[in-house]
Amino acid sequence: MQQRLVPSSAEGGRIRQKRRFEWFSLINAIFLILISLICVLPLIHIIAVSFSSSVAASAGYVKLWPVDVTLASYMYTASRHEFWDSMLVSLTRIGLGTPLNLLLTVLIAYPLSKETRSFRLRSAYAWIFFITMLFNGGLIPWYSTIKEYGMLDTIWALILPSAVPVFSVVLLLNFFREIPKELEEAALIDGASHWRTMWSIFVPISKPALATLALFSMVEHWNSWFDGLLLMGDPSNYPLQSYIQTIVIQQNLSNMSRDDMLNLALISDRTLKSSQIFLGSLPIILAYPFLQKYFVKGIVLGSVKG
Repeated sequence: MQQRLVPSSAEGGRIRQKRRFEWFSLINAIFLILISLICVLPLIHIIAVSFSSSVAASAGYVKLWPVDVTLASYMYTASRHEFWDSMLVSLTRIGLGTPLNLLLTVLIAYPLSKETRSFRLRSAYAWIFFITMLFNGGLIPWYSTIKEYGMLDTIWALILPSAVPVFSVVLLLNFFREIPKELEEAALIDGASHWRTMWSIFVPISKPALATLALFSMVEHWNSWFDGLLLMGDPSNYPLQSYIQTIVIQQNLSNMSRDDMLNLALISDRTLKSSQIFLGSLPIILAYPFLQKYFVKGIVLGSVKG
């Protein structure tokens, strides 16, 4: 006679726990897919509109796939020197601003990551930087300060006011604190100075964190448009996002010639805006895959690790 096997209570609990985990994983996957679609579908729609004809775009026929595919909008955008001038300003801003952000972040985060017995005024300096995250002098003093230093209508007006990203400093100093103290003590015993210890030990170990902060800085510089409108009197000095804002939001077409107006009428305002928006976001989209492996590691900055 065959004996019936009855699972024990412990085994039954493990089975129920496994089923709950499977249901959680399924619901979590569905939720993340929906969030991803919400983020990606608008970009796909913009790309589809940019490659569609003016008639299809104006009539609202374009959804997620181009209708009557044409490159007219991109050809027109490529012929506009204002677009490429603003693109060059943004690239210059990233090329100068991102290294400066990382340099100052490292120089500030390293001493602030020390204990009070090693750096007595650490808490005072930390509060000075932290307060700047909560309070600021206001828009008018900010503008007046930049004007008094003679930086208006220069690339430095877009770089120096945001040279010290305090949030990045907080993240990096927490990352520095997680580095084993034995490494620093061994370097100091061997005669290395704090300067040598910082550049030879802390910085190489913190490459994932620095790559993540570099990505944050690049995106911040690339997406900034408000400071360009305020600090640049000459439209030729606008960064790319400021230039696109004047076209898409303000619809400032005063700099266009009569031929440009005729071409714009043939191309469609929607397709032109979509092509410029896509081209404006393309460099960051292309740069992200190269930093993704560091971003995945550095996204847990400041967390408790075992």
